[in-house]
Amino acid sequence: MATAIVRSAKNLRNLHQRFYFHTLLTKCRPPIPSPTIADNIQHRALPLIQQAIPFGIGFQSFAADQRFSSTSTTTGTVQSGHSKPNSEGGDKSGDSNQSKSDTGKPIRGGPISWLSFLLLALTGAGIIWYYDKEKEQHIEEINSASQAVKQGPSVGKAAIGGPFKLINHDGKNVTEKDFLGKWTVIYFGFTHCPDICPDELQKLAAAVDKIKENSGIDIVPAFISVDPERDTVEQVREYVKEFHPKLIGLTGSPDEIRNVARAYRVYYMKTAEEDSDYLVDHSIVMYLMSPKMEFVKFFGKNNDVNSLADGIIKEIKQYKR
Repeated sequence: MATAIVRSAKNLRNLHQRFYFHTLLTKCRPPIPSPTIADNIQHRALPLIQQAIPFGIGFQSFAADQRFSSTSTTTGTVQSGHSKPNSEGGDKSGDSNQSKSDTGKPIRGGPISWLSFLLLALTGAGIIWYYDKEKEQHIEEINSASQAVKQGPSVGKAAIGGPFKLINHDGKNVTEKDFLGKWTVIYFGFTHCPDICPDELQKLAAAVDKIKENSGIDIVPAFISVDPERDTVEQVREYVKEFHPKLIGLTGSPDEIRNVARAYRVYYMKTAEEDSDYLVDHSIVMYLMSPKMEFVKFFGKNNDVNSLADGIIKEIKQYKR
């Protein structure tokens, strides 16, 4: 009996100790979390993914995708959380960055760039060069023609001069035959000439008087207009009165002026036109013609009154021999 009681007490003590240790272990062990729905889906889908993709690559890529998605979500949350406080600062920094970028950009040029201006300047220089070259060529032709020999019937004579038909300042038709038997000096110009033509005509008028005074030779001065559009008969009449009473003014149609200028190798050209006011560039030459209306010699602008008068007298004396 006593043995049975002792055995029962030992069993109770052992049972009490087991219950105590079980309770202690239960309090110290962390609870096992129950699987979530995502884990169940992951564990169920993982075998299917492993069948389609090799285990090493597929699992690493799947894990990397999960990490990337979680990282991007966290970053987006953080940025959205901080976006409001920095909105004003962001605008200011954006404006400053925009101003810096605008400063770095090249400034667009105006409608006329340096290249177009250079091309325009080169074009203008080319036109001026061509104009001067053409003028020099005509003057050289005149100089060479005065020494050239005309082939044919008039051997030994310069190919300058020829027949013409014009209108004098009295409105009468005249030709070269009206000047036969007289020594004639012909000058080409225009009545609107500002300075050169008046100077040359004054020099011619003074030389005519000096030749008459020194040698008794009568010279007929003639003025032929190279501006037929403006130099009418009335205009020429009023113009020649200002220089010498013997000065004969001649004009004509554009074709008639062109023909006589070509015969005497005279260069003339209109310059820049502004409304009705323009100038005419032309050869500055005086032609000494014999009583047969044959060319003897020309005199350029470099001659003054004395040299012009002496040169004409000299040529006339040599011609009479």
